[in-house]
Amino acid sequence: MTNLSNPLPNKTNITNNKSMKILSRNVNGIRAVMKKDFLWIIQKEDPDVFCLQETKAFVHQMPPEMQVLPHHQHVCRHAGTRAGYAGTAIFAKTAYTHSCNTFDHSDKFYEDGRITEVEVADKVLLINGYFPNWWTRADGTEMLSYKLAFYDELETYLLWKMKEWYEVILTWDMNIVHTEIDIARPRENQKSIWFLPVERKRIGDFMQTCGLTDMFRHFSPDALDEYTRWSYRAGARARNVWRRIDYFMLSAWLVDQAVSCIHRQDILGSDHCPVELVIDL
Repeated sequence: MTNLSNPLPNKTNITNNKSMKILSRNVNGIRAVMKKDFLWIIQKEDPDVFCLQETKAFVHQMPPEMQVLPHHQHVCRHAGTRAGYAGTAIFAKTAYTHSCNTFDHSDKFYEDGRITEVEVADKVLLINGYFPNWWTRADGTEMLSYKLAFYDELETYLLWKMKEWYEVILTWDMNIVHTEIDIARPRENQKSIWFLPVERKRIGDFMQTCGLTDMFRHFSPDALDEYTRWSYRAGARARNVWRRIDYFMLSAWLVDQAVSCIHRQDILGSDHCPVELVIDL
């Protein structure tokens, strides 16, 4: 398979130095998080774009306040076909020229509403994703194979887009911890979901094949206790004991355009905290 970690050196610089702030968050149900000052947080933070995962609502079930936002009127949603499950959305201040809510060349995984995509600058795609979990579904579907197949599909899609000279900003709840520094008590979790060797290897292979950089670790390679998701049990968040499974990743030509990537652990209201990327586009 083609490795795009070293793009052609003569590629034209596609940026115009306009700073963009992107917030990304698994809200664990948009209707639930709306009761926890969600709109106030968006107004206070004033991102140019915000991306949501696990909205768990069809369009007609979205709270009325989220139907039309005065400062983020350009919306790409994907609720899929399964009620109360998954779902992603992108809200932007500025109109985009392209959007889609599937892998474009395939309708696999469409039922879950796992992907939304917009073009935020010329030949720059922002892809917002909610990766499958590992749990077996109620219908008996074995989800580890499903999860790894999602990686295969996304990898194929990204390579196709990159061959068309697109750069990509990827943000998502990946439902996998990549390295030992990203989880509390790594030794005790070697056989835990989200941290299985086969899952962690797939992230590494995926990033290498597509030439992607984990932007939080790019800016903070040795930072400890930097988690993005906490269990509701046993006061895990107050004790800051859990794992990092929410990411921004950039294709190679965008890495130097990034200004910062941080975890907003100060923002409550979900079992995930937002991740914030500032980038010049």
